[in-house]
Amino acid sequence: MSRPKRRLGQHFLHDPRILNRLADALGATADDTVLEIGPGPGGLTAALLRRAGRVVAIEKDPDMIAGLRGLVPAATIVEGDALELDWVALAGGPGGLITGNIPYNITSLLLDKALTPPRPRRIVFLVQKEVALRVGAAPGSKDYGALTVGIQAVARTEVLFTVPAGAFQPVPKVDSAALRLEPLATPLVADAQVRSFRSAVVGLFGFRRKQLARAVRELTGWGAVEGKAVVEQAELEGTIRPEMLSPADFLRLHAALVDGGWRPA
Repeated sequence: MSRPKRRLGQHFLHDPRILNRLADALGATADDTVLEIGPGPGGLTAALLRRAGRVVAIEKDPDMIAGLRGLVPAATIVEGDALELDWVALAGGPGGLITGNIPYNITSLLLDKALTPPRPRRIVFLVQKEVALRVGAAPGSKDYGALTVGIQAVARTEVLFTVPAGAFQPVPKVDSAALRLEPLATPLVADAQVRSFRSAVVGLFGFRRKQLARAVRELTGWGAVEGKAVVEQAELEGTIRPEMLSPADFLRLHAALVDGGWRPA
């Protein structure tokens, strides 16, 4: 099997204890199909096969394919770019399980794809620790931001455990963490409103240190009267800062913005 390629963001994990913890966190049974992103040398794939009825693994590196098929012949190995392939079709339908030790350089893109409808039942990704803390952050904390709100609006988040950099080969510059996401049966934001909601949240976090009434005016270009009316309609205080709003608060504020005529650029 080939050596890790830095250009592909490959950092391989070989510790069987950690691999088994990841597989256990996914909660797969013999009735489940698991889609694994970036199996690399196949350690997690093997652990998943001991739990799941079927494992489909997407590997971008062609040098890994032959070794994977030899090591885990019971798994379905798909060569290709995970960002371009249809995950639902590969998994045999929606509502499945997704996991992987994913590359740091495309983490946000993979999280976004994993949470695009129709969503899976559960996701467990090994990601950069900083990203996991941001996803699971609480309002007002230093890690809380637009990424937090966007994900917590559609999924329950849980940071499970940290994996030190020394557990990987080659050794990355940062620690990692296991992140579990369970999409909500009823998301806070409707699928048709996700793009608009995300634009509002990202825009408001651009003024995170300003008071909310001022941030709304900066986002919309509206005057003080219109901005105040939107904040009041959302049942929020104009003096609070955007970084203090919960995902539910942002949802009400977004609805008030749309009712007031705001549209994303």
